[in-house]
Amino acid sequence: MNDPVTDVPDRINSLMAFDFGTQRMGVAIGQRLMGTAQALSPIKAKDGIPNWDALDRVIKEWQPQGFVVGLPLNMDGSVSEMSRRASKFARRLEGRFHLPAYMQDERLTSYEAKAQVIEEQGFTNFGDHSVDGMAACLILQSWITEHPLNTVRGDT
Repeated sequence: MNDPVTDVPDRINSLMAFDFGTQRMGVAIGQRLMGTAQALSPIKAKDGIPNWDALDRVIKEWQPQGFVVGLPLNMDGSVSEMSRRASKFARRLEGRFHLPAYMQDERLTSYEAKAQVIEEQGFTNFGDHSVDGMAACLILQSWITEHPLNTVRGDT
């Protein structure tokens, strides 16, 4: 897995982000150049193992140049069982698709996503899983903010 402290090559613009979960994973696609992210349909999972066929299809459709996986640390910053599982998922993405995967601290992302859904859509019934995609968007937008595309320097 790529070290999140190192510079990200400017050639990586399009990224797919995941809000790791044991039953479903939020998915978002975004671009560093535009600084944008949009939610996609969540991917079903069973005990943290995604439906790889569905994941293959969405990756083939959107053709990202890299991945960002939310890292669910404990509030004190310590590693949790879920963060270990999310890291394992990121390593599997790298191995399977031969693209870099970056981890992004996602503490409080789901809470923020729920608040945004309530504010934007005015309801608290999250049955359509809109929170999963919103959380993935927030993860990706945070990562993009921390790793802006250097348009002055060009490709590294």
